[in-house]
Amino acid sequence: MRTALTIAGSDSGGGAGIQADIRTFHAFGVFGTTAITAITAQNTLGVHGVHAIPADIVRAQILAVADDLRPAAFKTGMLTTRELVGVVADAVIESSLSNYVLDPVMVASSGDRLLDADAERAVTERLLPMATLVTPNLGEAAVLVGEPVAGTAAMEAAARHLVGMGARAALVKGGHMEGEEVVDILFDGNRVHAWARPRLATRNTHGTGCTLSAAVTAGLALGRTLLDAVEDALDFVHRAIASAPQLGAGHGPLNHFLEPRARRRPTSAPR
Repeated sequence: MRTALTIAGSDSGGGAGIQADIRTFHAFGVFGTTAITAITAQNTLGVHGVHAIPADIVRAQILAVADDLRPAAFKTGMLTTRELVGVVADAVIESSLSNYVLDPVMVASSGDRLLDADAERAVTERLLPMATLVTPNLGEAAVLVGEPVAGTAAMEAAARHLVGMGARAALVKGGHMEGEEVVDILFDGNRVHAWARPRLATRNTHGTGCTLSAAVTAGLALGRTLLDAVEDALDFVHRAIASAPQLGAGHGPLNHFLEPRARRRPTSAPR
């Protein structure tokens, strides 16, 4: 059995963070390991408290996993501070980990910034150049490239920019864009790939970014190509939203109890 690692925060409500990642790894048949960066008190209505884990303990978790349960792929999520970004980057280099999916977790669905400016710069300087894939939403893509990202042309330009900044590939997610369709755009360093799906009228979207990046990580751990891993992940998240269990009074969690299933190839063209 292949192993994957998630370096992220814990969600007491179970819909996002470490909990969503582990459930997603399990759905794909991958054994999940963790390095917890923060403990949050939250539910579907919001976050009520955050306790950051000391950076040396985060480092120790990463090294312990890498030494004995070596992950075939890994992801990062919530990292909170510049110091922690640096510690994670150093531990990844020290452990020679590969197949890295970077979920930048900079901007919440509400538009609130989740990292201070120093931490954002550290993500760009330290983590982005190591990433096999970076998976920003529109707000996070705007922070990373330094300009607004609105519309598919801007999404493609942002994906190309992120690859130019050092990432091997970039998937810019269009879930926050208005319209009847949700468009996601991947630039893999050679080609642009686009997926369009009907927008689902639902409140159950808590943990979509975590689930998507974890699904890609699981695919890479299983030896799938990056394109296949992204395709499977997008399909999984769409169906997980559509079949969400209707839990909580706010933004509910997804249905992680699904069989992964590949769908048709995206439209693709050399640019």
